[in-house]
Amino acid sequence: MEQNVSQLSEQEWRVRLNPEEFRVLRQAGTEAPWSGKYVNTKTPGTYKCRACGTALFDSVTKFDSHCGWPSFDEALPGTIKYIEDRSLGMVRVEVRCANCDSHLGHRFDGEGFTPKDARYCINSVCLDLEEKA
Repeated sequence: MEQNVSQLSEQEWRVRLNPEEFRVLRQAGTEAPWSGKYVNTKTPGTYKCRACGTALFDSVTKFDSHCGWPSFDEALPGTIKYIEDRSLGMVRVEVRCANCDSHLGHRFDGEGFTPKDARYCINSVCLDLEEKA
């Protein structure tokens, strides 16, 4: 499904996405912790953007951070854009799909979970897992 979707209107996004997907992907919402489909998934494959189909994360980079959302320590090169987020009284790094500009979650550095020392905390509703055959 990967395509150039940068010109879609808000109404076109509302048609493509269900209300929860729209709230999180297009309005930078967050799903409730521990509620997402992929929190505990260990299935090998590639996680893609639910909005446009762009491959974002390989399952080998997924780890259990016990934060309530799927966590990855590395994105596929060139697939993510980073935006400073000063909401909620803190400074964080918002991550968005580089293809369609959909909100995915946040990146946290310096926590020591993995040797790469990065945690991409991603909403399950933003992802589709393409399982390896």
